[in-house]
Amino acid sequence: MLPLLRCVPRALGAAASGLRTAIPAQPLRHLLQPAPRPCLRPFGLLSVRAGSARRSGLLQPPVPCACGCGALHTEGDKAFVEFLTDEIKEEKKIQKHKSLPKMSGDWELEVNGTEAKLLRKVAGEKITVTFNINNSIPPTFDGEEEPSQGQKAEEQEPELTSTPNFVVEVTKTDGKKTLVLDCHYPEDEIGHEDEAESDIFSIKEVSFQATGDSEWRDTNYTLNTDSLDWALYDHLMDFLADRGVDNTFADELVELSTALEHQEYITFLEDLKSFVKNQ
Repeated sequence: MLPLLRCVPRALGAAASGLRTAIPAQPLRHLLQPAPRPCLRPFGLLSVRAGSARRSGLLQPPVPCACGCGALHTEGDKAFVEFLTDEIKEEKKIQKHKSLPKMSGDWELEVNGTEAKLLRKVAGEKITVTFNINNSIPPTFDGEEEPSQGQKAEEQEPELTSTPNFVVEVTKTDGKKTLVLDCHYPEDEIGHEDEAESDIFSIKEVSFQATGDSEWRDTNYTLNTDSLDWALYDHLMDFLADRGVDNTFADELVELSTALEHQEYITFLEDLKSFVKNQ
């Protein structure tokens, strides 16, 4: 029998429950759109070359090239393409996964651009986990150690980790309703997964939606967990764990999301290079 309360209090603790105030829930159709985060990707070569001398003539009025194609090819474009070529090379060099890693637990993966969907069937239930890697890299903090003398700037770049919001949908066989749980990774919990009984992800909102309905209905009641009784919250977390959505799953999802984000970033750089070259 699962305990009503876990041994270790979750983030913020039960002592802070009285300080919580109810926050109006956002429409569920926006669950996969994380809050905007500052662009802090440490470009592999940008940090080294940002202060390099600019080519003469970059500020001169651009004129079409003499090749006869009618396109605009400036010295700035040429320098941009050279930079992107080096950047793509460096990003591929540090790419950990040439192909997307697999999830344990018989999860099937479907990828559509920046959106990924994991599907699993367990004893008459269908569990679907959906996430989007856009804006999924949390900002780095200013409290990091300064680079040591003689150490290259690119060696000090922190490893980027994608921690997207993800939505879990649980549907019963022939059921008319789907239980939807909006989950996220609290930034203060990232990197603390070794703590016993500590959850590295949290449930933010819970709602019922009509099974098979492509439109999320704002008129359906949405439960915000900020003001939720902790015993009920624990049961919801146990409900997910029994269906394979636990700390192990959350760890593997971060690895998968990080690999997908890096893959899409390299593809973006390649597309940008081709666009600038007018190919």
